[in-house]
Amino acid sequence: MEGRKWEDLNKDILVNVLRRVGMESLLLDVPFVCKSWYKASREPQCWEHLIFPSYIKPDDIWEEENPDKGFAERLAMKYQENLSAYAFVKFIVNHSCGNATIIKLPAGCPEEALEYIANECPKLKILDVGSYNILINAIIPKFISKWKNLEMLKLGKFYLKEILPQIGLYCNNFIWLSAPYNYFEKDDASALVASLPKLEYLDLHGGGFEKEALLMILQGCKQLVHLDVRQCFGFHDDDAEILELASHIPVFMCEGSMVVPEIEPASLQDRRLDHELFCDKINHDDCVYDLNFDFDDLFEDI
Repeated sequence: MEGRKWEDLNKDILVNVLRRVGMESLLLDVPFVCKSWYKASREPQCWEHLIFPSYIKPDDIWEEENPDKGFAERLAMKYQENLSAYAFVKFIVNHSCGNATIIKLPAGCPEEALEYIANECPKLKILDVGSYNILINAIIPKFISKWKNLEMLKLGKFYLKEILPQIGLYCNNFIWLSAPYNYFEKDDASALVASLPKLEYLDLHGGGFEKEALLMILQGCKQLVHLDVRQCFGFHDDDAEILELASHIPVFMCEGSMVVPEIEPASLQDRRLDHELFCDKINHDDCVYDLNFDFDDLFEDI
């Protein structure tokens, strides 16, 4: 008895499988198996989760063991290295036909790419701006109103006070914010509490705090079920007042956070000055800043 052929697989079942294989296979492998697989790979349902590689061009990858290196090399071979970040983002987004719900941006993503996503992805629920797209944060407030279904957002440094009110105004289902390595003063905490009082998941690891700012968050965001403030400075991880206020949060992580009395005033002042100088500089220059932080846990189960 002759077995069934893969190309005869029911299209709906095939699409359900292919939407899980990842961007590299969906773009560079699946379409070349057979005609039925090619047709299935063009279905918008296959392109709802757009997890871009961190790097599109192999020349931008220094580490030999980088998991994106192979993908970038294959893209360069197929497109003869004439592929810009904007062109690639636009090309992939067009495959989704407006159905994309999850997007993780590549490094070096230009402002026009984010604008294109804002206009073409009204169903977006999760946006990871990426590790090397600090400058894009400045224009996010302009586009939040287009993403009324937004539930989760990962940001780089700065512009929180401009972004948070827009989320609170337009995104009624928003529950998860990741903004690691930021410095939080009382004004920042006040904006967070006022804009997102129903926030459930908050990741601020690796940052700095005025202790009062963290207290304001603990007192104001009463629906938190997950708060990550590990490896922060400005408070001790065994601070009794903080632990008491956080006792209602099912997952509260503060390991490694500390205050160093001898250098705290100078270090906090330097961090504020760095913040102000950086914000001033990126408002006047066209520089690209190479800052690295990691928050990939969000996408492990996708």
